[in-house]
Amino acid sequence: AKPKLTNFGKFSLTIDSIKPVGEGSIKKGFELLKAKLDKEGLFALDRKRSLPELPKTVGVIASMQSAGYGDFMKIADQRWGGVTFRVYHTLVQGLDAPDALIKAIRYFNQLEVPLDALVIIRGGGSADDLGAFNDELLVREIAASRTPTLVGVGHEVDVTLSDLAADVRAATPSNAAQLLLPDKQEILSRIRYMSARLSPRMLRLVAQRAEYTTTLLRGAQDMITVQFERTARRFEYARQLVESYNPDHILRRGYALVRGEKVLGSIIEVEAHNYKLTAEVRTYEQK
Repeated sequence: AKPKLTNFGKFSLTIDSIKPVGEGSIKKGFELLKAKLDKEGLFALDRKRSLPELPKTVGVIASMQSAGYGDFMKIADQRWGGVTFRVYHTLVQGLDAPDALIKAIRYFNQLEVPLDALVIIRGGGSADDLGAFNDELLVREIAASRTPTLVGVGHEVDVTLSDLAADVRAATPSNAAQLLLPDKQEILSRIRYMSARLSPRMLRLVAQRAEYTTTLLRGAQDMITVQFERTARRFEYARQLVESYNPDHILRRGYALVRGEKVLGSIIEVEAHNYKLTAEVRTYEQK
């Protein structure tokens, strides 16, 4: 506006433009930016990634003096152990907060060994306190993160554009810990339950297998016995056949074994079962 003061003490303004300010203006800017980024696909469900079931190394971006950070770490420790948390302390509100948060995200994404997950948390506050998480550049940085992101900002009713751009949104920092890590007590209870159900089944299965194995062994033994008896019978038949050709057995049946030439006047030897004799060939005839 252009001010004007007359000689008579009157003051006036010539308005060049009007711009709304206050809560209404902030909300309108939020909706316009939300529509813009949504149209670009930054909030699309098909681009969101799942968090690993059991992360080993997790990056945490937060103010370490905040209650939200303390709640997150406490619940994370209660739910699961053995996780390495790499914490980046940073501003989470104010004019400089968006740039500080972007710097933290880039730090983790440039690590040589990638993280399993990247968590960005902040406790509750007013709309102005959470305003940094509606910064366009910050929202784009979260959407472009190479590491799966989990954002838990404010209370359950608070929804920032950073929440929408993240792979997973948590209602609160405490809820972020619950979404990130499984509950070890719940898993132990599940294991006990499954073990109790499986034990009788395993015993029945072992018993069934043992019975089946016993049946197979008995069948194999029967087959071996039959085969052995068959072989023994064949062997006995062969033995008897060989014995039947033994000259002693033939002689026992009254036959005699004659050795010599069938020439008149020659001496021959006659062997019977229980004696031997010699004789002279005086006659012979052809049969």
